Amino acid sequence: MPSALVVGYDPQAIPGVDGDALRAALEAELARFADHGIDAAMTLVEFNAAAEPTLVTALTERPWDVVVIGGGIRKAAPLLPLFEHIVNLILRHAPQAAIAFNTTGGDSVEAAQRWL
Repeated sequence: MPSALVVGYDPQAIPGVDGDALRAALEAELARFADHGIDAAMTLVEFNAAAEPTLVTALTERPWDVVVIGGGIRKAAPLLPLFEHIVNLILRHAPQAAIAFNTTGGDSVEAAQRWL
């Protein structure tokens, strides 16, 4: 069974966003992976010192086929350093994995499928 790791920005850390509702939507997207025969996990990070060890743990947990980086990390200009760091951590700790990008939290399955 192919595997995918979805990396996103923790919705609880986004000011003015209903973190619980966004988290529920992300969990629903994880369920869609299973519906498509993809074993998936999600790692949510904040732009702080815990991001790197959290990501390294997730990336080295198993040999992922694809890592999907969420738009919440890519699209926010202040998070550009975090985005770059994530890409480089993937290259270093999961070099076998393709890297995919979703456009919303609701199309991560399709992003992963492009590379599986």
